[in-house]
Amino acid sequence: MLFKKLMASAMVAAAALLCATAHADTYPAKPVTIVVPFSPGGATDIMARTLAERMGKRLGQPVIVENKPGAGTMIASDHVAKAVPDGHTLLLAASSLGIAPALYSKVNYDPIKDFTPISLVASVVHVLEVHPSIPAKNVAELIAWIKANPGKANYGSVGAGTSTHLESELFNTMAGVKMQHVPYKGSAPALMDLVGGNLQVMFDAYASSGPFIKDGKVRLLAVTTAQRSRLLPDVPTVAESGLPGYEAMPWLGFVAPAGTPAPVVNKLHAELMEVLKEPEVQDKFRSLGLDIIGNSPKEFGEFLKKDIVKWAKVVKDSGAKAD
Repeated sequence: MLFKKLMASAMVAAAALLCATAHADTYPAKPVTIVVPFSPGGATDIMARTLAERMGKRLGQPVIVENKPGAGTMIASDHVAKAVPDGHTLLLAASSLGIAPALYSKVNYDPIKDFTPISLVASVVHVLEVHPSIPAKNVAELIAWIKANPGKANYGSVGAGTSTHLESELFNTMAGVKMQHVPYKGSAPALMDLVGGNLQVMFDAYASSGPFIKDGKVRLLAVTTAQRSRLLPDVPTVAESGLPGYEAMPWLGFVAPAGTPAPVVNKLHAELMEVLKEPEVQDKFRSLGLDIIGNSPKEFGEFLKKDIVKWAKVVKDSGAKAD
């Protein structure tokens, strides 16, 4: 009896191995869809289309971009979580994949259990900036100014629960200050109020703030990442400019539905790594305010777990909610 059970288990394992090998040999058997959780025309969408064109050539099948914006990226995430796990439906996930469960009262997916990581593709270069009337020339001076002027520092975000909101709340907590949150529906209206002096401080993507910084309408103090950005090598990090330990890295990465065969994931990862080496792709990413990363599925999975814990704490400490 025991022998029969062992034989049956061995046959199941062998069948699974053959199935996985077959998946790798025949993949992709049809067009691959990259689901983007934002509207067409933005940096993430342009990035996805840049990668899709080149991935399609390498995979021998069309790679299509499908935009499913809304609900703090949860519509796209939920769609991909429920897709057939065969590698033909992928999600270009943003930081909000792991942040949403802490922010929203109802989330229909688990960012760890319902997805298979492929690679962390890029970080979005975010910066800390102030209105020129603020005398601070670095982060330490900004913290001192906020403490000396209680109730006078208003910061703008691109919406409640967004990365720019949480980056600011992380700053509040770590610096021991209290800036007042003013949420907007996007970067453009927030930047207009920062330029106009209605806001004093803002965390924002360099891609949108860059023109205002170059024109001297806002003052750039630091980048939010742990290391300096390749895009802005002369700009210090928030940590080295006056708030040690601060780090916030909005990211973009590819995930597939949980259960996607490992050989398929490995094939997607290998082709993506080659695409990210192309000079034209690197130039395009720089123009979009993105720093290329590219790591292994295991490394991305470990990063995602840590990121979820980090931002859940920020949400809890700040009381931020998106619904």
